[in-house]
Amino acid sequence: MGQSFAPELTRLLREAGCWFVRHGRGDDDIWHSPISGVTFPVDNKILSRRTANGVLKQAGLAKRF
Repeated sequence: MGQSFAPELTRLLREAGCWFVRHGRGDDDIWHSPISGVTFPVDNKILSRRTANGVLKQAGLAKRF
């Protein structure tokens, strides 16, 4: 399988001021973005660039992957 985008994604989220809210079901963690005002799930094993960029979009950030 490919490399997980989750470590780099969580680093980008933290740098943008987003914060971890709680653990969700399964491999999901719940995060909140002050930029977009949205609370959203982040999977700990993201293997798709599209999914990683989708999380960044929910957070109000530009594509990075």
